[in-house]
Amino acid sequence: MPVDQYVYFALKSERTSAREMADFLGFEPDEKTLRGSRGTEPALPVCHSWKIVCRTSGLRVEEQIAQVVERLQHHTARIAELVRQLDQEPEPGNAAVLQVVRYFEQPAGSDRDTDAEPNLCGWHLDREVLDFLTVTGTVLDVDEYDMTADTAPEV
Repeated sequence: MPVDQYVYFALKSERTSAREMADFLGFEPDEKTLRGSRGTEPALPVCHSWKIVCRTSGLRVEEQIAQVVERLQHHTARIAELVRQLDQEPEPGNAAVLQVVRYFEQPAGSDRDTDAEPNLCGWHLDREVLDFLTVTGTVLDVDEYDMTADTAPEV
């Protein structure tokens, strides 16, 4: 079954901007979201976010996570310090998140050669990644979406 997926590490805050986070950490994110940047209807984005992302296709989840964590490891102490500061803000929520997003799909009538694709199902976190998540106070959030065509016969 074809899987499209990506992974990102995000720092989030309702008060501290992505610019302030980047200044504190000393390096720029791959992506950022500004609170209120998507318009006012129906609602404002709930927070600012600072993200390091891996969208490289064909990699297993643990390989994408490893690429993200490898980029962050030299900054672990600063990230942990910033997360502690963000956790002191009055708004509830998780200041640091490692997000895995996966889409399982088999479009109807697709000519996609699924036999030639790597099997991306199943993954694990190694000790190095778990240590990083623990030290930085990061939560793991996994979203998986079944985008396969309904194959049930019509009645």
